[in-house]
Amino acid sequence: MSCARSMLPEENFHCSICLSVFNKPVSIPCGHNFCYECITSYWDTTHTVFHCPLCKQEFYSRPMLRVNHVIADMAEKFKTEKPSSSAEEAGKGNVLCGVCTGPKHEALKSCLVCLVSYCETHLEPHLRISALKKHKLIHPVENLESRICKTHDEPLELFCRVDQMFICESCKTSDHKNHKIVTLEEEAQLKKVQLGTEKKGADQMIEDRQQKIHEIQRSVGVSRSNAIKAQSYNTHVMTAVLDYIKKCQAELAEVIETKQKKNETVAEDFIKELEGEIMQIKQKSLQLNQVSLASDPFIFLENFLSLTITAPQVTDWSDVTLNSDQFTVQGALAKLETLITREISMLCDPDLKKKQRHAVDVTLDPDTANPCLTVSEDGKQVSHGDKRRNVPNKPERFDRVLNILAKEGFSSGKFYYEVQVKDKTQWDVGVVNQSINRKGDIRLSPNNGYWTIWLRKGHELTANAGPAIILDVREVPQKVGVFVDCDEGEVSFYNVDTKAKIFSFTGYNFTEKLFPFFSPCSNDGGKNAAPLIITPVKYNN
Repeated sequence: MSCARSMLPEENFHCSICLSVFNKPVSIPCGHNFCYECITSYWDTTHTVFHCPLCKQEFYSRPMLRVNHVIADMAEKFKTEKPSSSAEEAGKGNVLCGVCTGPKHEALKSCLVCLVSYCETHLEPHLRISALKKHKLIHPVENLESRICKTHDEPLELFCRVDQMFICESCKTSDHKNHKIVTLEEEAQLKKVQLGTEKKGADQMIEDRQQKIHEIQRSVGVSRSNAIKAQSYNTHVMTAVLDYIKKCQAELAEVIETKQKKNETVAEDFIKELEGEIMQIKQKSLQLNQVSLASDPFIFLENFLSLTITAPQVTDWSDVTLNSDQFTVQGALAKLETLITREISMLCDPDLKKKQRHAVDVTLDPDTANPCLTVSEDGKQVSHGDKRRNVPNKPERFDRVLNILAKEGFSSGKFYYEVQVKDKTQWDVGVVNQSINRKGDIRLSPNNGYWTIWLRKGHELTANAGPAIILDVREVPQKVGVFVDCDEGEVSFYNVDTKAKIFSFTGYNFTEKLFPFFSPCSNDGGKNAAPLIITPVKYNN
């Protein structure tokens, strides 16, 4: 290769049109050589006389072109002699001049007619020769062949907005004749505007979400601060309450002891007085005994007549009692215990963990479900569907109200289960007697065998105690725990997440089997579409 290069100058193998090493060199009748694509494109611009670009010899018919394989082989050797410098420039990511034979320079323009990219030096003929001036020059790009219409071999300079594709001038007048056609620049500008709008929207969405992240982080910080304050206040208040109770306990113990000592002193005084009277009475009794011992009637009467009988100076003790009612504090203390227990349980019931140990596996009974309710295959979820199901009208089925019972019933002992009510605006939960009415409209109250609470309007919580009791809760529960003590007649409801008691029915006499009761209520056009879900009970021993 180096030998061939030293014998023949490289310029002998340059096309005089593109100024690059020949690519498919062809010879024309005057003897000059050109690249096949270059001379073809050059002659395409003339319609009558064809001439040589160098010697200007004219040809009245377009010469037949055949590749000169000898020159082509020699040109190929010059192309491949210095591949390293070209590769080095290409590695920089710029479009390189396709004509430079030495170190490749960065291309200034690409020609869609010649399908070659040119640096500033090799672009000069396209700016000088009138025939080449008609070529379509664009910003330098790679893979120029992809910009030529495969059907018409013309540059893809237009865009069809109907078919969303690149087209050439011939395509415009044929397959896309009645379509909306614009230049690539117009479409690119439109798309840039669209992309700008999309990017602006995306940037705004990112900013909104970043702000939301900051907002959530601030909320977490505030929550952490509030939690620390709550823990401190909890410790302070509970310590103060305990100290006060201990002080009260000591004071009450002292009061009880003082009253007991007073009672004992009073009792001792009574006893001492009674014992004195007993001594007087005993002395009188002794005198009487001595008189009665005489067996001679004369002597007995003589002694009796000489006896002066005087009544002993004693007190009437019939109405005298020792007051022990002063120690009846048990009732007040019991009321105090009930009040404190109730108030603390409404804040956080420490007994909930014990009640959770009585958890049972509850499954929904499809045979009791209103036809408009949909029950999951595992029997753990129920929701209000948009269509009424075609199901048998069994005696145990609710026909008008959106209710359903569990399969499991309980007649003794204790049981507990939990229901997720998250994302719902309405729901009913509780337990019912086995014999409840299931047809027509139903009033929920203990008198009718229902011990339930419900949520309405997303925030109004009510105990259906008959009359109903509006419940004042610190937050609407996301999961409700239901505890039942059949033997003690208790039904209690809990906010599982906060461990706070919501309400308790107490003092009832359950005479029949109790069944867990559920109502997801109407889906309210999708606002209340979330299902009621019976969830596994999780607790720490």
